[in-house]
Amino acid sequence: MQLPLYGQKLVVASGLLLGLCLAGCSPSASNSQPQLSPNPATTTTNLDKKVKKVVLTTFTVIADMAQNVAGDKAIVESLTKPGAEIHGYEPTPSDLVRAQKADLILNNGLNLERWAQKLYNSVPNVPHVTLSEGIKPVEITEDAYKGKPNPHAWMSPQNALIYVENIRKALVNLDSANAETYNTNAKAYSQKIKEVDEKLRKSVSVVPADKRYMVSCEGAFSYVTRDYGLKEAYLWAVNSEQQATPKQLEKVIDIVKKNKIPVVFCESTVNDGAQRQVARESGARFGGVFYVDSLSPANGPAPTYLKLLELNINTLTQGLEEK
Repeated sequence: MQLPLYGQKLVVASGLLLGLCLAGCSPSASNSQPQLSPNPATTTTNLDKKVKKVVLTTFTVIADMAQNVAGDKAIVESLTKPGAEIHGYEPTPSDLVRAQKADLILNNGLNLERWAQKLYNSVPNVPHVTLSEGIKPVEITEDAYKGKPNPHAWMSPQNALIYVENIRKALVNLDSANAETYNTNAKAYSQKIKEVDEKLRKSVSVVPADKRYMVSCEGAFSYVTRDYGLKEAYLWAVNSEQQATPKQLEKVIDIVKKNKIPVVFCESTVNDGAQRQVARESGARFGGVFYVDSLSPANGPAPTYLKLLELNINTLTQGLEEK
């Protein structure tokens, strides 16, 4: 049915008004570009989080381990950032939100994350797995932590193989649909750890036996010294105060002098002032930092666990070999 002439005009006028309104109410092309063009990375991440399991770890070292096993089948995030001191960390409200959204939380155990239980109590429906399960701990022999397990078990490549197996089992239990990928990745990553382990043994073997000392700020290398035939000395057993007492300083200075140890070190997450004082008063050199409780940022010297191991042993052996 054909509309009367005035009806036709009304339709045309309405269309024009609608078009003007839409044009006038819409932002200009130059202003709308940032709003209408989503960030591809953000879009992908949000999409992934709808279909992939989210695994949260307590610190960066085990996040890297877990990512190597997960591959592209799960999203792995570290609760703490590179450079964070893990022992005395205090979870933030945003950490709690992240934990609530996770499908699984991986922690080290052995009293490393003394704050973890409080976090778990706040997210009772999120499962968590302790990766040091099955490892024979080395006991701390002095200070307030005497008799307690040294928590730095991941520093031993042999122990790292147990970590990887525990990660593999946790991911398979969480996401059985991708079990084949997790199993394959764990096997390949374990082989890489074994290769690094062999390199480390060869590096240490060329250091004269009487020079095989590892002097650090924290007693984080008990598993390393056990595995590679080294002796250790340190200012404090566990990073708590990050400042040495006069007694701790005197103890290490005496050890360095008595054994003519040429070089001392500290860790990347603590203040190295006390160890530099040891170097000055003992006649030793300060040889740099080790990475233990945290990876470096991606553009740093220890962005992965395997790089961390290699950097530490290279720093040690080069320091001991220098005249």
